Amino acid sequence: MSEFLINFCPTGVVNTKHDNPALPITVDQIVADCQTALKLGCQMLHLHGRCEHGEQTGDPTIYREIITRLRTTSQGKKAIICVTTTGRHQNDPESRARVLSLEGAAKPDMASLTLSSLNFMHSASVNPPQTVEYLAAQMLEAGIKPELEVFDLGMLNMVYVLIRKKLIQPPFYINLLLGNIATAQANVHHL
Repeated sequence: MSEFLINFCPTGVVNTKHDNPALPITVDQIVADCQTALKLGCQMLHLHGRCEHGEQTGDPTIYREIITRLRTTSQGKKAIICVTTTGRHQNDPESRARVLSLEGAAKPDMASLTLSSLNFMHSASVNPPQTVEYLAAQMLEAGIKPELEVFDLGMLNMVYVLIRKKLIQPPFYINLLLGNIATAQANVHHL
């Protein structure tokens, strides 16, 4: 296995078909794009399920279908599959944690964990400390590795808080997300 890991996110949370007609929003489209990415060498998939209206959803039945179908392929069996627990559209922790209850072939390997609230250009991702800790505890109990999303220095400090509270365990997987309007910028100084 290469030391270099390519993490592919086919949809994200906000974009729509209006923004990009090629955006995959149905289960079939998301699975097809993920299979193509895996064939091209991606090893990790960061999934955002979409409802019948094309909006991001935390509905575990949609994630179950996507993950189960991906796991039937040889590349999908080897892939690291991560699901979102985003706070962009739903703020209550229980709704966000529903995808962490998937089991068997549908169980994700990882789940995103944004470590604080932050503003995007047109919306906010709401992540109060008690929600972050709740989601981390749910991931720990389910045996799902958190994908720790760090947008600025304060969020990196939250990693240490979670370590002290024994809510996350090594090895840690941290995504540094730079360049958002209200967080660390994509330059050497901020990195």
